[in-house]
Amino acid sequence: MKYFGEGLSEKHKDLNRILRNREKLPEAKKLFLEIHEKLFPSEMAGGSENEVDGLFRDLTDQEYAVMPKSKDETIGWVVWHIARIEDLTMNILVGRRNQIFNEDWKKRLHVSITDTGNALQDEEIMALSKEADIQELLKYRNEVGRQTRELVQSLTPEDMRRKVSGDDLDRILNEGGVTRQEESFWLLDFWGKKDVAGLLLMPPTRHVMLHLNDCFRWKEEIRTKKKFFLV
Repeated sequence: MKYFGEGLSEKHKDLNRILRNREKLPEAKKLFLEIHEKLFPSEMAGGSENEVDGLFRDLTDQEYAVMPKSKDETIGWVVWHIARIEDLTMNILVGRRNQIFNEDWKKRLHVSITDTGNALQDEEIMALSKEADIQELLKYRNEVGRQTRELVQSLTPEDMRRKVSGDDLDRILNEGGVTRQEESFWLLDFWGKKDVAGLLLMPPTRHVMLHLNDCFRWKEEIRTKKKFFLV
């Protein structure tokens, strides 16, 4: 069931059709930025009030750390997960530059991990959701989004068809963005099969759309139900 992003899937399909078209690159960039902006609070890009503002505005820290059902995660985990994946893929794989996350951010966020959280067990997801400084986590994600937007505007037609570098994938592993656990390590193989256009179509757009839809659903459940799998 769709809880978020009416019309975004259609725009994403349009983006997929034109992203590798040299003549339509300016149009593709504009469309990417339009979609991307709607996946963040309006303060990230200075846009108008949107659905994501409504999602995060009144959430309490406790609500970020509720796992409604056994197959769910938490809203806190999602914010961490989508921010880390966008940071790693856009800055290291697309931009071939440093990721935003560093020791200073790790201290600010008050977290004990550096990877995307894919391999975390339920108890570890709950621990991350409770230990993280939520306001700093939201700031980190916004900073990741701003860097993505700056990067995308600088990309050339040649960039769009550039394959992911094995050296850059190794760098993600060496910097702790992915672990050697099977549930985490597979990401390197997944990203390694893509070109830059393929990355733009998943980590900072489609991937986020799917996870935010979960967050909207969970928020509704958290506020209407009395029993949860983990709190």
